[in-house]
Amino acid sequence: MNVPFTKASACGNDFLIVDGADAPSDLHEFSKRICDRHNGVGADGVEWLFPAADADIRARLINADGSEAEISGNGTRCVAAYWLSQNAGSSVRVRTGAGVKHCVLTSRADSNLEFHFEMNMGEPMSYPEFELFLKSRTVKGTIVTTGNPHFVVFVNDFNFMWQKLGEEIQREKCFPYGTNVEFVQVTGESEIVCRFFERGVGETKSSGTGSCASAVAAIVSRAVKSPVRVHAQGGSQEVRWEKDVFLRGPAQIICEGEFYA
Repeated sequence: MNVPFTKASACGNDFLIVDGADAPSDLHEFSKRICDRHNGVGADGVEWLFPAADADIRARLINADGSEAEISGNGTRCVAAYWLSQNAGSSVRVRTGAGVKHCVLTSRADSNLEFHFEMNMGEPMSYPEFELFLKSRTVKGTIVTTGNPHFVVFVNDFNFMWQKLGEEIQREKCFPYGTNVEFVQVTGESEIVCRFFERGVGETKSSGTGSCASAVAAIVSRAVKSPVRVHAQGGSQEVRWEKDVFLRGPAQIICEGEFYA
């Protein structure tokens, strides 16, 4: 069985886009195998595409470890880029596990199939600062929901094993469905730098929903003002918070191929 795929990346957060008609019966296990960076194609997750009655397309996200997630902001943008590489238009409505997300095209570079979108991520939910009593230390953070759960920790720098701390936070029983963890350094009145440890993946170069959660937490704490420029290892995105949160950033089609299942 040969399964066609398209690989796309949004600020280094990479995804495989596969037609749901080609989905094998072992969807979760297959997603884990194809995402393997040594024996598979390699990706942070698979966006499986299906028809939708209330949108242009429905995307079902399976993480690299085979678990399922509600949404990826960057992954949804990759789906929108894929859709516009195949269809005419200036916007894409994507049905996700966190509702329908509207991606509006702001610019396009045909030479390298790079698309830039602004996406309405919906209204976030932010909670007061929360204290976690871990085995290794006590950590203060902000819980934010942007379609999926996040725990945002403010730091002075990244000169510590933040990956190990992120993994420890994710194991806490107070997060029964797991959580994404963001470490955030404020560098200006509208600038932050982030590191991401994502549920079902681990360390990632970027995160769309994580960028939104980080910006919301920083705005709530009055450390920055909207719009916020969010810098990560894979690139930068812009988050604007009115009532809803709006995310601006790129998505690029990388390649196409077949995976020999």
